Amino acid sequence: MSSAPEDSGLVGRRVFVTGGHGFLGRHVLDRLASAGCAEVRTPRHTELELLDGPAVAAALREARPHVVVHLAARVGGIGANQRQPGTFWHHNLLMGVNVLEGARLAGVRRLVVVGTVCSYPKFTPVPFREADLWNGFPEETNAPYGVAKRALATGMDAYQRQFGLGGAFLLPANLYGPGDNFDLENSHVIPAMVRKCAEAAAMAAPTVTLWGTGTPSREFLYVGDAAEAVVRAAASIDDPAPMNVGTGREITMRALAALVADATGFRGQVIWDPSRPDGQPRRSLDTSEAARRLGWQARTTLEDGLRETVRWYRESAGAGRTCASSS
Repeated sequence: MSSAPEDSGLVGRRVFVTGGHGFLGRHVLDRLASAGCAEVRTPRHTELELLDGPAVAAALREARPHVVVHLAARVGGIGANQRQPGTFWHHNLLMGVNVLEGARLAGVRRLVVVGTVCSYPKFTPVPFREADLWNGFPEETNAPYGVAKRALATGMDAYQRQFGLGGAFLLPANLYGPGDNFDLENSHVIPAMVRKCAEAAAMAAPTVTLWGTGTPSREFLYVGDAAEAVVRAAASIDDPAPMNVGTGREITMRALAALVADATGFRGQVIWDPSRPDGQPRRSLDTSEAARRLGWQARTTLEDGLRETVRWYRESAGAGRTCASSS
């Protein structure tokens, strides 16, 4: 299969992907398979511990990749971030630092790091612009994760100026789609809503209880669209200035719940539990830099993406595959 024109910069290149067996990673690997790469390596966690700096450096020296795509992360929803803030900070920061230093030592030409919208300050003006990334502290419930990822943007800038390491630092909106993690203990908002509403619909339950007040807003990006942006960056970007990747569509939790209820066929009442945290008040991204620098824009509407997500969940629940890894 021939590569798309926007991916032609990967033809004949060796690519090393961390987190390639996770949610976003599997979609990135699907796109890399048609990009004309000479080789794509993506070791599993059991094969390479990214918290082990010497092991990471050795793996990259042996693989000799032209491009490294760092997707691996310790991720979860608000509850998981509240239960393990130290682990989220430590693991995400150390994995990123080890990959960055290992890439330098191995003579890698380009490093793509996927950050998080959680890195933005709690009260960032909407829509979020990349220049606002440094103008305050992130929302408290996921600040350790957000700060760890934001530190990597500084590291990439420093490594480019001192060592000439090119690359891209992407800030995606909240991802969702087929292959997501639907475990209610550590899933994000859309898979949690989908699972609760789908199960309630199947049992004809009269109510579903969701976290918070329903008033915060978010922006959601279909995982296939995100994978396209990652591969385009891997093929062409050598300026690590942070870049938003999203749809530009802001939606409240209440409106999202109504869409999920429609997609799952749940006809009961949604009850909001205000004793649970809302998280950041608003999130929506200015994606003009991605359009300018990548020639990219999201193509999947939220309604279409939710239908695909619900379809995958129902098919996978029957096969016992509802708790896919995210890293």
